[in-house]
Amino acid sequence: MKLYHHPLSGHSHRVHLFLSLLGVPYELAEVDLAAGAHKAPEFLKLNAFGQVPVLDDDGAVISDSAAILVYLARKYGRTDWLPEDILTTARIQKWLSVAAGEIAYGPCAARLVTVLGANFRADEVIARAHRVLTLVEAELSGRSFLLGDNPTIADIALYSYIANAPEGNVDTAPYQAVRAWLARIEALPGFVGFRKTKIGLAA
Repeated sequence: MKLYHHPLSGHSHRVHLFLSLLGVPYELAEVDLAAGAHKAPEFLKLNAFGQVPVLDDDGAVISDSAAILVYLARKYGRTDWLPEDILTTARIQKWLSVAAGEIAYGPCAARLVTVLGANFRADEVIARAHRVLTLVEAELSGRSFLLGDNPTIADIALYSYIANAPEGNVDTAPYQAVRAWLARIEALPGFVGFRKTKIGLAA
């Protein structure tokens, strides 16, 4: 099993983290985004969208971080991370959509401005980040993880960009429930961190 990734990609880190938490064997293959390796013909054969991460599981190729999280949980029968009842499945899917929407256009985008010089309006994406963090803070009030006492792939999908949000000048200090949740994830056996960049509020 090979994970094509980039160490500064939170989408990649989600999958790297989950693989490590599962304790399954895997190989990391770094894709040189700065050199345009993700747009090279060989990589486009793996993912025509030219994005990381991509998981190659002995010829079964899966792209999109959320899809890979679902694949891995189902492949290894990890109903602790992705329960089978329909209500919990729907609740997890909601958070996967938040990861692809509000998180991507909030804390992720704010970080892209500082780390990669992305052409977003910093004030707008920082405001979006605080809106979603306020919602996550409320969701975590009185519970350990997004769906209750135990982590699911919903928590993994949100972790990386929230953990590194200060790099995008998003202050997480006011969100005490969020910060406690980050610490709980970081205490899980097999945890691997998302590479830090000394920039923004993290400088």
